[in-house]
Amino acid sequence: MTEPQIPDWLSKANSEADFLALQDVLPLDFESLVQHAIRSTGLDDFGEDYWQEPLKILCKDLDSVAELTLFGRIAARSDLLIWLQNRLNILALIQRHPEITEQEIVTPMFIVGLPRSGTSILFEVLAQDPDAGVPLTWESMFPYPPPEAASYQSDPRIQRAHRMYTQWARLVPEFATIHEMGGKIPAECGMLMCSSFISDQIASMQMADNYAAWHATADVRPAYRWHKLILQVLQWKKPRGRWLLKAPAHQNYLDILLETYPDARIVQTHRDPIKCMASTTNLMACIYKMRSDRRFDAVAFDNILMGEPTAQRLEHVMAQRASGVIPDASICDSHYYDLLEDPIANVQKIYKHFGMQLGDDAAARMTQYLADKPQGKFGAHNYSSDVLERPFFKRYQEHYGVPSEV
Repeated sequence: MTEPQIPDWLSKANSEADFLALQDVLPLDFESLVQHAIRSTGLDDFGEDYWQEPLKILCKDLDSVAELTLFGRIAARSDLLIWLQNRLNILALIQRHPEITEQEIVTPMFIVGLPRSGTSILFEVLAQDPDAGVPLTWESMFPYPPPEAASYQSDPRIQRAHRMYTQWARLVPEFATIHEMGGKIPAECGMLMCSSFISDQIASMQMADNYAAWHATADVRPAYRWHKLILQVLQWKKPRGRWLLKAPAHQNYLDILLETYPDARIVQTHRDPIKCMASTTNLMACIYKMRSDRRFDAVAFDNILMGEPTAQRLEHVMAQRASGVIPDASICDSHYYDLLEDPIANVQKIYKHFGMQLGDDAAARMTQYLADKPQGKFGAHNYSSDVLERPFFKRYQEHYGVPSEV
């Protein structure tokens, strides 16, 4: 894999800071961050204390193994403070308005699957249905104060989030060919979970090896409780018909997802795992390059990216489905090439499985959306694939009829 490149201006700025005492100027220790969040909000109730252990592990990683650049350190501190402030403000809001927790989340639909298996494009297509409500990047990053219907399209947080997330492509231009970002782009659930400090998105933003290892075996139930609370906050003053949500990582916790949302509708995407893994490695290398000069080491993240553990997670879902832990009525399959070849037929299959009707207006919107966003619109995404791990996926590919692409 060719290492992604950053622009000269960023490289020069980072190198100029090499001799500065960044740990003193931009501290990333637990106590400093917590006290800053308390001072900036005037609040001190962080609720349950489950968030402390992962944040402490993360802080140590950011000060050591992550090898953050100047920009990486600025961005990491900004993220952590935003998440801490969100946590304080949301919990204070619930104290003032406990009725928010009575908001019902009815039949939410979750798109899950391997990263780069078509989850994003399916998410965006299904979001064209006017009956679906998706969490946008701006409100997921800044859920407080709760968005309101009257100002939903003009909220100043939209522009702030847009500048933050389009910045990714300005830092590593190759990223623009991989994933579209923006203030009004539908957000993944990992963003909603960040203020629980139990989120796959946190590990995906910097090479925090110890945090990633901790997260791999963590009890994620608190993160799902927080996820539901954020949805309740978001729909309090901006009602949604039904939530449409997406995160590849949900695939690892479908039993817990159904504990939290018993009537959830789950759509599992399928694509050649070798192709998905190669693309994911390339994506993560781009993201890490934004914040660190450390060469991306996929081995450090082998539980996420390597063949055997990836196959084990896929087969775990197969076993849960076979045993009835995940009822057939709760989950539907969507194959990557079915979506590409006949997207409306693919959507109709999903809707039929869940007893839903695809209206003519929704179908027309989906068709127009795809016409306006052809594959490769933002440039070609180039990556290599390692087929040596193909045998690990034999059972999965045969079970779901997933063709090999390489």
